[in-house]
Amino acid sequence: MELSACIVVYNGAEEAIRAAQTVLDCTRRYPLTLYLVDNASPDGSGQRLTRAAADGILRTAPGQQVQVLCRTQNGGFGTGHNTVLSLLHSRVHFILNPDIQLTADTLSDLADWMAAHPGVVMTRPGLTFPAYRQLPCLRFWAKYNDRYLMADKDLTKPTEIEFCTGSFSAVDTAAFKAVGGFDEGYFMYVEDADLTQKMRTRGKAYLVPQYTAIHAWHRAAHRSLKPFLWQLRSLLRYFSKWGFAW
Repeated sequence: MELSACIVVYNGAEEAIRAAQTVLDCTRRYPLTLYLVDNASPDGSGQRLTRAAADGILRTAPGQQVQVLCRTQNGGFGTGHNTVLSLLHSRVHFILNPDIQLTADTLSDLADWMAAHPGVVMTRPGLTFPAYRQLPCLRFWAKYNDRYLMADKDLTKPTEIEFCTGSFSAVDTAAFKAVGGFDEGYFMYVEDADLTQKMRTRGKAYLVPQYTAIHAWHRAAHRSLKPFLWQLRSLLRYFSKWGFAW
């Protein structure tokens, strides 16, 4: 079974290189193509990623390869991931954040689990920092936030879910390509929820918590106004497409 994974980078190449190395070190059972997409970083991350791949700083095992793609414009998170869409020929593709760290062969484990459950087209592992706390200053948001977190569910076993986090998701590659990847109308935030809804038109999405990863979770939307406004705009786009559920 062939696997692929993509990490989209905007500044902070060193963090992405650390994440990429854990992916390469831990993924051993299946061939893997790891794509590093630089989203026109002004800090020179694209050049550093290119050097890391060319100079052997990123150590690959037999059956592994790293491809660096440098965009000339920052089109946002989803657009960055869609950069590799036409290149994919894997069975399972992984959408990863640059702040993800692996300590086990989670990619192979999730791929095997999906192969054993053919009706499932999207999964996510358990994350050590999975909390999703958007728009904390708005009290009316608590109900939606609890629904996103599935606060009323037993999340210690594989569970069908409505939302997969963009920080770490596995998708059936054929289904991912069939739905056209991410909606590029989102610049940042909520595009992962939108993708999950698109993928669920092709099959089921599952949390598979017995397989895990570490997520640093930087919470940019809570630290400055611009990401917060991006988030609000994305939420309006999402609800206009999929409807309000309260």
